[in-house]
Amino acid sequence: MTQLSPDELSILIVEPSEIQRRIIIKHLQQEGIISIQSAANITEAKGLIERHKPDLIASAMYFEDGTAKEFLDYLHALPECKDIQFMLVSSEYRREQLEVFRQSGVVAILPKPFNAEHLGKALNATIDFLSHDELDLSHFDVKSLRVLVVDDSRMARNVIKRTIANLGIEHITEAEDGAQAIELMRDQLFDLVITDYNMPSVDGLALTQYIRNESQQSHIPILMVSSEANEAHLSNVSQAGVNALCDKPFEPKLVKQILYQLLEE
Repeated sequence: MTQLSPDELSILIVEPSEIQRRIIIKHLQQEGIISIQSAANITEAKGLIERHKPDLIASAMYFEDGTAKEFLDYLHALPECKDIQFMLVSSEYRREQLEVFRQSGVVAILPKPFNAEHLGKALNATIDFLSHDELDLSHFDVKSLRVLVVDDSRMARNVIKRTIANLGIEHITEAEDGAQAIELMRDQLFDLVITDYNMPSVDGLALTQYIRNESQQSHIPILMVSSEANEAHLSNVSQAGVNALCDKPFEPKLVKQILYQLLEE
């Protein structure tokens, strides 16, 4: 196991307000973070990243030269930046404005103002994403586990793949939606399905119903990863046969605990 500590993290703060930058820096220093850089806009941040790639970017939502979403898209397009974690720090509360960040695989969405607990969870999630902590299972060789990851967001699939790969899982198959997952399951056997809830064509609920009622793999564990807060929807997927639910953005430590429970039952 390779485990980092907070004082080993390198963090870039991208925030247009000098006062807010100072507040965030103070919070990070209280958490033991030593390596901290800051930028007032996206252009300045890009220049800093070219010289030194941080482990984590803590970004505001809006800047004079763009938005956090545009900045995140820029980072995702660069192979050399694929391991940089991204945390949104914003006073935005509207679900429709935040949903795109949940689907993009950010490590955390922190409110303004945030507290020590919010920040601590985000830093721990960053460390878990960057660390390797193999699952120790009694009934499976983790390296032989066959996992099907189903999500219409490529970025979300990448986050899930990276998370479970850090747990030692090597055999990962991707599907862009429930319809493609069903086709794959007709020809291949899997030990675990990790699926999104909201997808076009065949969503997570319909996929779960197919697995439980029509497939030859009806007893396979299903973990649903979703930002869906509608209690009626979540009740429906539970009744359909989902074994566990996990929020977006999710915490790798929690995912490890859930997978351990599902695969050791």
